[in-house]
Amino acid sequence: MMLIPTHHFRDIERKPEYLQPEKCVPPPYPGPGGTMWFIRDGCGIACAIVTWFLVLYAEFVVLFVMLIPSRDYVYSVINGVIFNLLAFLALASHCRAMLTDPGAVPKGNATKEFIESLQLKPGQVVYKCPKCCSIKPDRAHHCSVCKRCIRKMDHHCPWVNNCVGENNQKYFVLFTMYIALISLHALVMVGFHFLHCFEEDWTKCSYFSPPTTVILLILLCFEGLLFLIFTSVMFGTQVHSICTDETGIEQLKKEERRWAKKTKWMNMKAVFGHPFSLGWASPFATPDQGKADPSQYVV
Repeated sequence: MMLIPTHHFRDIERKPEYLQPEKCVPPPYPGPGGTMWFIRDGCGIACAIVTWFLVLYAEFVVLFVMLIPSRDYVYSVINGVIFNLLAFLALASHCRAMLTDPGAVPKGNATKEFIESLQLKPGQVVYKCPKCCSIKPDRAHHCSVCKRCIRKMDHHCPWVNNCVGENNQKYFVLFTMYIALISLHALVMVGFHFLHCFEEDWTKCSYFSPPTTVILLILLCFEGLLFLIFTSVMFGTQVHSICTDETGIEQLKKEERRWAKKTKWMNMKAVFGHPFSLGWASPFATPDQGKADPSQYVV
């Protein structure tokens, strides 16, 4: 969830240069089934695996250290259902954020045919990214990890091994929200379990030995506290960016606003879908992004 430092080349990329479309190779013809989006970045893949491992570790401790050994059946069932539902939604959101095209501009589309299809008027300017040889829509930035220009790119997040952009920002926001919720839930349960073990015999509150139980609970406590703080900050930052309709890169670079200002509610609906519904909280509901407007390529 770090900003990639190479994006300060944005000013160079937006310089109106001669397009020289003859130097661009036309984009490959897409297959009938489309192309699955997955970034082959070693660091990102490792971070994504660690993310799943930490969630599954929390699942193990919650179930086999705290809930299953509990003699309170109602407490175990209610908390087990809540935690597992939140964990499932968090991992589903992570998959959608990782495997969804964030809004990549077609690579190598700076061809003569495509430029002619834009039907430019006298005085209109288009910008070419010299790194991926594509015509850049307004508010697009080049990602050195994805090696593509991404529409409304907020940042590249190694934890989801993908950029956070126009098409997958909803899933990233849900991922941070659900991770924060399961972290908070786990911390509350750890607190209650410690109190229970202090009051009862440690050998009766867990199937593991007392030292092992204490170590597992302390590790979960550190993990939950760390991710609660981290994902809560990221969630708040993302919601603020959505409401102000200004991406993280645009805020960092203090770019001049060239797009129409909308209400916060309209900005939220643009990311999570029209109209407001329970689908906003579902990683399986794909928001309607609308069709691409050719005018976005010209200024």
